[in-house]
Parts: sequence; C-alpha cells; structure tokens
Amino acid sequence: MGIFKLHSKFQPSGDQPQAITKLIRGIEKGFDFQTLLGVTGSGKTFTMANVISHFDMPVLVIAPNKALAAQLYREYKNFFPENSVNYFVSYYDYYQPEAYMPHTDTYIDKEAMVNEEIEKLRHQATSALMTRRDVIVVASVSCIYNLGVPANYLESSIHLEVGKPITRGDLIRQLVHIHFSRTNAQVTVGTFRVRGEIFECMPASGSVGYRIELEDQKVKELYTIDPLTKTNIETLREIIIFPPKHFVTSEPEIKSAVKNIQRELDERLAFFEKEGLWLEAERLKRRTRYDIEMLKTLGYCHGIENYSRHLSGKLAGEPPDTLLSYFLGKDGTKDFLTIIDESHIAVPQIRGMYAGDQSRKQTLAQYGWRLPSALDNRPLKFNEFLERVGKVIFTSATPGDWEMKISRESIEQPRRQGVGVPKPMRKSALRRTVGAGTSGIVEQVIRPTGLIDPPIEVRPVFDAKSNTGQIEDVMREARIIAERGERMIVNTLTKKMAEDLSDFLIKNGFKVQYMHSDTKTLDRAKILTGFREGKFDILVGVNLLREGLDFPEVSLVAILDADREGFLRSDTSLIQTMGRAARNVRGKVILYADTITGSMRRAMDEVNRRRIVQEKYNKKHGITPQSIIKDIEQLLDFDVE
Repeated sequence: MGIFKLHSKFQPSGDQPQAITKLIRGIEKGFDFQTLLGVTGSGKTFTMANVISHFDMPVLVIAPNKALAAQLYREYKNFFPENSVNYFVSYYDYYQPEAYMPHTDTYIDKEAMVNEEIEKLRHQATSALMTRRDVIVVASVSCIYNLGVPANYLESSIHLEVGKPITRGDLIRQLVHIHFSRTNAQVTVGTFRVRGEIFECMPASGSVGYRIELEDQKVKELYTIDPLTKTNIETLREIIIFPPKHFVTSEPEIKSAVKNIQRELDERLAFFEKEGLWLEAERLKRRTRYDIEMLKTLGYCHGIENYSRHLSGKLAGEPPDTLLSYFLGKDGTKDFLTIIDESHIAVPQIRGMYAGDQSRKQTLAQYGWRLPSALDNRPLKFNEFLERVGKVIFTSATPGDWEMKISRESIEQPRRQGVGVPKPMRKSALRRTVGAGTSGIVEQVIRPTGLIDPPIEVRPVFDAKSNTGQIEDVMREARIIAERGERMIVNTLTKKMAEDLSDFLIKNGFKVQYMHSDTKTLDRAKILTGFREGKFDILVGVNLLREGLDFPEVSLVAILDADREGFLRSDTSLIQTMGRAARNVRGKVILYADTITGSMRRAMDEVNRRRIVQEKYNKKHGITPQSIIKDIEQLLDFDVE
C-alpha cells in the first residue's frame, strides 16, 4: 500500500480505467509530460486521485483561479482524508502593487489587505512539506512567486521533545528570534503567552495551538490545544514550531545584506550622478537609507521583499525560491508529481507572469524608486518553472497546442534543461506514437454516468419578428429553470455587463448573483456553495465560470453575444463554458448569435463529435444517462460568512 489512502464509494468506470492505466504507465516509463484530454464531467479529478494513490510522492496541483483551486481542494480532501491536503493561493483580498507612471509623474505606493485565514493555509502547506511526504498542495499560479528560502524556514524552526533540556528563558528567546510576539492577552496567530513554566503559542497554520509545560529545565508535557477554548486535544511526544513568516533571516544574514545593499546603493548613486539624474539619486538615497536603518534596528522594513536577493544571498538574476522549492529534496531531486488543471489557461498564465512583473519594476528602478536588485523579487520565468517541476500531467477538456506538442515529444526525448518549447516533431514519429497508443495524450470522453454532451441551440441576439432580444429570452428560460428547481449560468462579455444584468434580473424578481475576477477569494467559495444550495437560481459571470467548476444542478448555460469573436468567444472558451451544463441529464446550451462564427462552428463540431462517441458507447453497453449526484459542501475549512 502507498502513502496515499484513496477513499471513494465509486470505482473507476467509463473511460477512467484506461486513462488511469495509461497515465501510470507513462510516469513509470519516465514521460516528463502527459496530457489528460478529458471532457467536462468525465471525472478527471477522480482519475488523477487514482494516479496519485499509485505513487509515494508529494503532489502539486496548479489551478488557473482561486475558485477552481477551492473546489479541487475540497475534492482531493474528500478523496484523501487521512493525508495532508492543502490550499495555497495568494493571500491578498486587495492588492495594489507599487508602481510609477513617468508621463504623469505619479508614484503609487503598495497597498495590500492580507487575508489571515488564507495565510494560515499557506503556512499549513509549507510546514506539511517540511515534515511529511503524503502531501497534496492545491495552488494557484501564485506558487511561482518568491516565497523565501526553505532551508532558512526549516532551520529556524524549533524542535521540542518530551525530556529535552531547555530553560524558560531560552525558549522565550527562541520564539522571539523566529518572529513570534509575546503577549499577555489572547493568544493569536504568531504570538505566545507564558504563565510560569507553561507556554501557549499559536503557529502560523492556526489549525491548532501548542501548550508546552517545562519542569526542572526540561520539557515535561506537550499538547495540541483548541485555538478557541484552549483545552487540550492531544498529547504529543514532539512538536516542530515553524516561523510565522516565510521570509526568515538570521542576524548575520541581515548584517551581510545591509553591507550589500549599501554597496549597491553607492554604485547606483554614482551612476545617477554621472548621468546628471539628481532627483532620482536623492529619491533613491533617502528611501534606501531609511530601509537600511529599519533593517538594522528591527530586522524588517516596509517592502522588505525588494531586498530579497541580498537577504537570501542569491546572485543577480538567480531564480527566487518559490513553493516549488519546498517540494525539492535536500539534494535538489524533483521527486514529486505536478498536475496542471485546465492547462489551456494555467500554462499561458505561468508563461506570462514574469514579463508583466519586470516591466513595472524596471520603471521603478529607472526613476530611483527602487534599487535594480528589486527586479530579482519576481515570479519564475517559464523555463525556470519547467526546470523545477517533476513529472507533469496536464488536464483539460481543451488542451492547448503547446501541451499536446510537448506531451507527444516527451516520449521521444528527455527534457532539455532551460528549453520551454520542444522542437517540431517529425510527422512519421507522430503517426508512430499515436498509433502505438503511447503518444503522451490520454483521451477521456465517456462519462461514468453515461451523460452525453449537452445539445446546442443558436438563437438570435435580437429577434425582429417578436421584437425581443437575448435578455428577454434569458428571462423566459430562467422562469422555467426556477420552476424546476434547477440552476442556470449566464455568461457575459464584461464585468460591468454581469453586474448590470444581475441588477436588472433582481429587479424583475429573479434570485441572481454575479461573480467575476474582482470578487474576493472567500466570497467566491461562499457564492459557489450558495448557488448549489439554491439560495439563488442564476449565476452571472464572465471568465471565472468557464473552467472546471462542478455544478450538477445546472441544466442551462446561456452565452450572450456568442458571435463576438475574440478570447472570450474562441472555440476553446465556448467549449469550456458549454461544459458547465454537461453534468445534468437535462443540460442544454443556448448560444445567442446573429451569425455563426468560425469559433462557434468549430466548438459545435467538436461537441457533436463527442456526442456521437458517447451515444455509441451508451448503446453498446445499455447505459441510460443519469445526472451526476454530488454532495454540497463548504469548499474551504473555515466559515466564509
């Protein structure tokens, strides 16, 4: 038996058994990249859970947005209740990055609102990776951003065992040294309280606290305690207390960093003065010297991440340490599995993060707001990401050309370090690999419940005969859906249109909610759960309602202005959005369009191809399609009210 214990009342069925076998075989044969081309509702997550349970290595699951990450977190948590399943996304509810606009001479200081609950979950993930192997981390693309050196994080941890010698004063000093704050009030995350020889502290993960009892300068008892009631939960033999911050540095490192920052400042000031850029020189000198004094005095300063290269001892241009670094073995081995969910969206996101970040920071450095070393506080470049991941499986109903190409090439040649795009594949080799059934691409078209892809109707944006438009038609359909106790998704082109349409439908008596990229992380989880529970019948959105979200209650997807060619109405986007109706036996899709575009035609042709395969399979095996049944659960492990 492996380290992952899969719990499910279902057994693999439909296309799942062959997909599981092929993916496992591909990993065992050493394929660096594989693609699971699975239609919506075919159980790709269950397939991947079966693959995970076959191997004894940690798993990183990357999702393209926080809402999908939350759903995947809950699904994997249910499949592996005995193992450590974690959620790692950006912890900002609001984030305005530091920026400078030269044409208007406008400087914008960094503003951020950190969500403490998500920060706890991030620490749970990193501490789990430091202490065990049966770990699954479901992350957004924030996993490629600078996080701090894992070695420092581990070395700064405090390891306590029953019977281990330690004095009261030493333990206090150690906790303060790794950035815990002492308090006499309520013990909260990152604080500790001392009463006589009894310590209470709340680690950054925040799931449980620790009570430490000393006697005769030794550890007498160790307990986990309830964060609220402070009652003992479990007696332990040993504990590891990790720092409440990921970016941890020692006093010698700070002294060394200050010297290097001062040296870089002197060089940069000399450059500005040589070029006659006196304003930039004065601006940089004033800010950096203030930060240096803060580092000397407190070991911290506002915007400390901009000095991360000096604090971590890295060279200029060297890749930062990210969540991926916590997966690596001590010798740098990549003994972990990476699953990139909805890869057609996630891969371009990962590829594009670096360029946008560098453009903003180059402007800051050019005009004296930051030292050039601030550019090294950055996300990974795409080739750096590829060099740091282990075996990769892309999953999507519409994988991109790059994923398909590199999956095919993966069986022909080993991964080449630093190369983000594979060489073109010879047609003869392509035919040979596909014919052998080992192309690195595994198709999963048959759903376990026998559901076929939903039928598609095309209706006019405006019907001159009846003098009605798409909104009036949506309202007619919505009344039918509400009477049946089912759900409806309406996809718009813009966030403003989503908000305005929601307001209009509410005024007309419908129970509606909208969701888009400005919706806060925890609010998204609350909205999705409320939608399934029937607190409202219609969910209106733009892009977040495309990939992967699982709504068995949805029987109608309406796509407004489907003939507006572009990213949001490409064949890939249309197939993904239409897939939200593929989990209900009464599922149907309405495309509102006055003309049938090339993207619409390609999307409809692909759906029809799949329907033919699915209907043939059902007829052969005597299967009657049934709606997917799925329990309604809170996606995250805390109250989102």
